[in-house]
Amino acid sequence: MPGANKEGDGGWKKFLWNSEKKEFLGRTGSSWAKIFIFYVIFYGCLAGIFIGTIQVMLLTLSDYKPTYQDRVAPPGLTHTPHTEKSEIMFNINRPESYHPYVKVIRDFLDIYDDEKQLDQLKYEDCGEHPNEFKDRSDINSDVGVRRACRFKRSWLAGCSGLQDPEFGFKDGKPCMIVKLNRIVNFIPRPPTSNDSIPEEAREKVQPNVIPVFCTNKRPEDAAKIGEIKYHGIGGGFPLQYYPYYGKLLHPQYLQPLLGIQFTNLTLNTELRIECKVFGENIYYSDKDRYQGRFEIKITVNNL
Repeated sequence: MPGANKEGDGGWKKFLWNSEKKEFLGRTGSSWAKIFIFYVIFYGCLAGIFIGTIQVMLLTLSDYKPTYQDRVAPPGLTHTPHTEKSEIMFNINRPESYHPYVKVIRDFLDIYDDEKQLDQLKYEDCGEHPNEFKDRSDINSDVGVRRACRFKRSWLAGCSGLQDPEFGFKDGKPCMIVKLNRIVNFIPRPPTSNDSIPEEAREKVQPNVIPVFCTNKRPEDAAKIGEIKYHGIGGGFPLQYYPYYGKLLHPQYLQPLLGIQFTNLTLNTELRIECKVFGENIYYSDKDRYQGRFEIKITVNNL
């Protein structure tokens, strides 16, 4: 038949390589070379635009301060020991039930040992009483690495682990170590009035301190919590420890801590406690249970 392929292969071999016209896949070598050059230039330009855009963006970013820090939520209030369900449960007659909590607190306080804060080039004394913000220059200045304020474990008194290595757990008087999460260049402002502070917490308000107050979460637990002791500087977070300059400029930074000790909890009862930190620029959110506050369930058994 006219036009029939003599080799009976449908012509694919000739399409793959036509020796008469020197064509590969229907195109000559020069044609393929032009296509190759076109796509090299095309994708090279795209890569150049992408790399240039990234470089321009990096020039606008600071190595020390987040660019869009106005979108950062206010600091969270967190506690140690911390469990997934924010629940502390132990039996004072069974040491193995509270030893995990004790170990977590001991490990957390390890960097606050006095012998680890001796280097005069890295640490400085900022006072053991509440004081004003310590001016360490602007974060973008050429001052370089800032020294960190020392924070002595002994200031945590009964929650320091120095006098009582069990942090009160063996006596049914457990301690928690509370801190305000770090935010670069954040300066907390103390309350300017008592309007936003519960009446029973107003006595904790004093100059140069961000106060913390804990109370019962449920009305029925009001008479079951007992006395709560606050061990630290001024019963809160003193201002001389702020601001924090980030890991590059403030690598040895130590957050001020507060030891909260529950000295007379009703035994064999689940108690729900809420702790809040108060400040003009500290807010709370129902969506984030640690923004400016936290809730915890404590059960101390002796049966």
